[in-house]
Amino acid sequence: MDTLSYRTKSAKSEEVERKWYILDAENLIVGRMSSKVATVLRGKHKPSYTPHVDTGDNVIIINADKARFTGAKWDDKVYLRYSGYPGGQKSITAKELNKKKPFAVLETAIKGMLPKNKLGRAMFKKLFVYAGAEHPHAAQKPEEFKF
Repeated sequence: MDTLSYRTKSAKSEEVERKWYILDAENLIVGRMSSKVATVLRGKHKPSYTPHVDTGDNVIIINADKARFTGAKWDDKVYLRYSGYPGGQKSITAKELNKKKPFAVLETAIKGMLPKNKLGRAMFKKLFVYAGAEHPHAAQKPEEFKF
């Protein structure tokens, strides 16, 4: 046989069709939800997934302040950041971060599951997290996100 009957198709960035999904985070566990959302942002749920192309969809998360952790993670989980100066390391617990910025807990979890490069930063821009039930993306007609 001289020809290949099966060829691997690589998606091109111009050919990617993106959908909009909306997810209500109320009473959902942060880590389990974040891994599903990261998969959709990367595009791994599509048959046209290509590792070097951003084939993912847009995701809107509402009620981010009502997401939950299992166990005692609200008090035990610590987020660290470092300014670059001596003695510049600061820490904050998940409970304190949720009071200060309710959307930051989910954003941090999802960002950690994406690639740490230019492509991962482009994928992260397609995530929209809101603390309340309102969002300004009604014109995009988002579909309900089903696990």
